[in-house]
Amino acid sequence: MEELSVKSKIIKSVYFSQEDGRLRICFKNGEERLFDGVPSSEAHAMTVAPSPGHYYLDRIRTRFRRLAA
Repeated sequence: MEELSVKSKIIKSVYFSQEDGRLRICFKNGEERLFDGVPSSEAHAMTVAPSPGHYYLDRIRTRFRRLAA
């Protein structure tokens, strides 16, 4: 997995795998979420969004399958 740079109030770090579309989001509160089948365009759009946290809530959390992390 490749670490993607992100500046967010709630997200600490983001990791993305081009091979399988897995997106791991590590939050500043210690929680982690792992999603499957995320296009690279969505992963990168989240990291450059004005609010990556809002992008996650609106575009990632409800659209992609969450795996146990």
